[in-house]
Amino acid sequence: MLNILAVGPHPDDVELGMGGSILKFTEAGHQVTIVDLTDGEPTPHGDPET
Repeated sequence: MLNILAVGPHPDDVELGMGGSILKFTEAGHQVTIVDLTDGEPTPHGDPET
């Protein structure tokens, strides 16, 4: 059994980009952990207040 760590910059990026692989790994009995580096809040870029 493998322990797989999938890291993505935003929520759902890993799921959308690697969903098929994650499914295959989990069906094969491997453990997959997903880490999102942000909480999904919008960035202030382009906001005239910042």
